[in-house]
Amino acid sequence: MKNMTRRDALKSTAILGAAAALRPSLFAQHPAGGLRVGLKDLPYDYDALEPAIDAETMRIHHGRHHAGYVNNLKTALEEIPGATSMEGLLRDIPLLPESLQTTVRNNGGGHWNHDLFWTIMAPPGQGGGGQPGGPLAARIQSDFGSFKAFTERFSQAAAGVFGSGWAWLILNRQGRLAVTSTPNQDNPLMRGLVPDEELGTPVLGLDVWEHAYYLHYQNRRGDYISNWWKVVNWNAVGEKFVQAR
Repeated sequence: MKNMTRRDALKSTAILGAAAALRPSLFAQHPAGGLRVGLKDLPYDYDALEPAIDAETMRIHHGRHHAGYVNNLKTALEEIPGATSMEGLLRDIPLLPESLQTTVRNNGGGHWNHDLFWTIMAPPGQGGGGQPGGPLAARIQSDFGSFKAFTERFSQAAAGVFGSGWAWLILNRQGRLAVTSTPNQDNPLMRGLVPDEELGTPVLGLDVWEHAYYLHYQNRRGDYISNWWKVVNWNAVGEKFVQAR
């Protein structure tokens, strides 16, 4: 933990105290020392999503980029001993000490976003591809008119991200599905950082940072997006939708 001045310590104490009053589940003292994070193994081999996503991209993306977010977040969490939930941490970034906000925003967002990303994909023929069923399919039909209309809107959002960022399918605060996008490692959980009308619970996310596709696709982001639909695990997305309701 880096050294803090008395002024920083008092400021940190005041902010965390205010946060505890607002969200005790996040900032209450945790007997195990607070939130613990780590890099999980992928639920499939690095080459399992080929040809949509190549093995070398997966190896670098997971083993270097995601690992880097985790390591940086671990350092930041040493100064937030009361954090107990990644979702709560990301929702309350503006309540953190200013010295930690950017680190948690970038690395906490990067960790959470990638944890979701890996789990909503599966190899073709083993859950990847096709179309959703059940409650998610019914809601997509209701909120977008058709599955095709939804995928077109989502693909446009992903293609339209300028530079690095993500496209999302969220369950918004009005209880409807919506497509949105965020820059960098932001996500729709981040109150006070993302516009209110774009807040919600992500159930599907697509990483459109260049490191997610450039080795194989170079500047052909559109091809990456088109092929990515072939590995979306709609069973996993449907479970996240049900949990979010």
